[in-house]
Amino acid sequence: MKLKQTIYLLWMGVVSYFCFLMLLVTLPYLSFKLNVDFLLTKQSIIHIKHWRYAFYAHILSSIFVLLAGVVQFWNYFLVRFKKWHKRIGKLYVFLILFVSGPGGLVMSFYANGNMTAKISFVLLSVLWILFTALAFVYALKKNFVLHRNFMMRSYALTLSAVTLRGYAFILPYFSHVEAKQEYALLAWSSWTINLLIAEALIYSKRREVFT
Repeated sequence: MKLKQTIYLLWMGVVSYFCFLMLLVTLPYLSFKLNVDFLLTKQSIIHIKHWRYAFYAHILSSIFVLLAGVVQFWNYFLVRFKKWHKRIGKLYVFLILFVSGPGGLVMSFYANGNMTAKISFVLLSVLWILFTALAFVYALKKNFVLHRNFMMRSYALTLSAVTLRGYAFILPYFSHVEAKQEYALLAWSSWTINLLIAEALIYSKRREVFT
């Protein structure tokens, strides 16, 4: 048990560090200038108001979503601070269902790259909203096993914001395909690998119950 707690604390530290890096990436956009970093690749659609609103809603709320999930799977926090677990969980669900998720979905239809990349981001957004909604429904039904499972899937997709940038850094060293194909590979790998890891963790916990 102590080993699991140590591993989880290390995981929390790593995720918190990457959340801090994501915050640093997000801060320049608070100037609301339209020629900042990623927005330079969107000059052809920057005039579309609903895309611009979706972009700012998504990036400004996503940092809170990332941070909200850091402690939610920690048994110590869940047992000792149940009220805070519920409050943070409700904030997490609200932001994904009504701010970050819809914003990401709108953005996905205008994603960079080819149609394969666009489909990936659309599917990511839909599953993100769906898994989060199911996690909330099962919490209301007090089915906490399914609640935890779907919340794990949801947070795995939340972390795609981190893994996307991580893979974008390392992928060029291993991939020698054209830029559009590379971006499509990046788009899919940024969340499918996370989801596979979440499924493996869910399966391992299920085995613990039946063994």
